[in-house]
Amino acid sequence: MTVTTQNPAHIVPCAVRIAPMGLEGLLSLPKAASGIVLFAHGSGSSRLSPRNTYVAEALQTAGLATLLFDLLTESEAADRARVFDIPLLADRLAMATEWVATGPETTGLAIGYFGASTGAAAALVAAARSQRDIAAVVSRGGRPDLADANLARVRAPTLLIVGGADGTVLDLNRMALAQLTCEKKLTVVPGATHLFEEPGTLDEVIGLARSWFADHFPALKAGVK
Repeated sequence: MTVTTQNPAHIVPCAVRIAPMGLEGLLSLPKAASGIVLFAHGSGSSRLSPRNTYVAEALQTAGLATLLFDLLTESEAADRARVFDIPLLADRLAMATEWVATGPETTGLAIGYFGASTGAAAALVAAARSQRDIAAVVSRGGRPDLADANLARVRAPTLLIVGGADGTVLDLNRMALAQLTCEKKLTVVPGATHLFEEPGTLDEVIGLARSWFADHFPALKAGVK
């Protein structure tokens, strides 16, 4: 599948470095943004993930700022053990959350997480541990089961999106759903496999994510654009 990365909102992402690790990121900030979504990519991916970029650009058209960033430094990413170290990845997401919450351009924005594959587990662990108010979490083809005991501590409303043809991951998401005690929902996209490569399936993910964030970001619920 080839994912195009057009940006109909004509929002030019700004290259940023997230302290204190200097993690590389791309911050896109629409005018009068009503919230910001931080992306936690899966193993083997990065801030340049074409699928996450495609989703991010669609969210920007809905008035949401987005932050695509590398969870690991270049040298760390070469270590496969670190790529699957969920607590470490969650710590990096927490670091980015603090950077956003205190940044001059992003302070005061409602914060949400969008996690894919193992990144979804990191997003849920970070949400469970965060001292900040995380407004919503969306998982695309995620492995929420890897969040283990943290699932019961998640307070943020959580949407799990899974492909109907992704059988094993769907079973794992159903088990994780039962452990979540927050507002929660599991939505199955018929015919979609793990990467949502089938025509129209990633667009369905976008619609579901956009609605979830709209329902749970205060400014969006109030009709602020």
